[in-house]
Amino acid sequence: MVLSLIGGFVLLFVAGELLVRGASNIAEKLGVQPLVIGIVIVGFGTSVPELVTSVQAALKGAPGIALGNIVGSNMANMLLILGTGALIFPIRSARSHLFRDGGVGAFGAVLLGLAGYFGVLNRFWGVVLVVVLFVYLWLLLKHDSKLRKQARNGEAKVENNDRAAVFIDSITLIAGIAGVLIGGKLLVDGAIWLAEHLGIGQDVIGLTVVALGTSLPELATSIVAALRRQTDLAIGNVLGSNIYNIFGIGGVTATIAPVPIPYHMANVDIPLLIVMSFALVAIIVWQHGITRLTGFAFLIGYCAYVFGLLI
Repeated sequence: MVLSLIGGFVLLFVAGELLVRGASNIAEKLGVQPLVIGIVIVGFGTSVPELVTSVQAALKGAPGIALGNIVGSNMANMLLILGTGALIFPIRSARSHLFRDGGVGAFGAVLLGLAGYFGVLNRFWGVVLVVVLFVYLWLLLKHDSKLRKQARNGEAKVENNDRAAVFIDSITLIAGIAGVLIGGKLLVDGAIWLAEHLGIGQDVIGLTVVALGTSLPELATSIVAALRRQTDLAIGNVLGSNIYNIFGIGGVTATIAPVPIPYHMANVDIPLLIVMSFALVAIIVWQHGITRLTGFAFLIGYCAYVFGLLI
């Protein structure tokens, strides 16, 4: 089962990279803005491991892993991944976009907190989360479409010489999705075994080991984006992933299999997620992004968070 855990990590990382590469290339050829690519395409693509992992964990009766994966992944996204990306190259983006998309993520954390008050993420909350996600994406894509039409005088088209490349990128995307599905199953099986073997609570495993493992695609994407100075893609990836994790993954998981929320998670981890989500919005709006110093502080904060879970 240790090999299953390690194999799941590796496969999720490799397949997630294929998925992101194919999806972002397709979107770029269609002329979609970098921030929107980061939120809609890359954010969704890098969240597929969390989706597969949480749904499979819920179906196998491991609610701590299912929900811990969502909460822990969002904490890793904000502190570990943004912190790492900002250390490589300071993250900058339009303040209005950061406020809008960061605010949606913070709102999702509040909804998750309300569900935690009742002790279960049931099908009602699942449907609410999914509906909010679809409305948000529709408004975002509608706004982007309007901007693209203005920039191209209403003529948005794909060049003929790009069609073959789009086909190849589509194959890459499909291969990435298939690999993520297999990797997610291996990771969940290994994580459940690890929790039982070491006598550690499933929620702690979900918040740390599983969350970090399923966040590897986001980490890889943000590092590459930072190295290439594509900061809109880096921050859009994280903000989009946070939104998908709560509204998409939490919503779909709860709709398929209602998830009981562990007491500690409802009273400590989710409230902490809410505070950090609003703090992130305030910081990135105030600084127009994230400086290297703030990125370093984020990394220290993540280490402290994990240490607090394990002691």
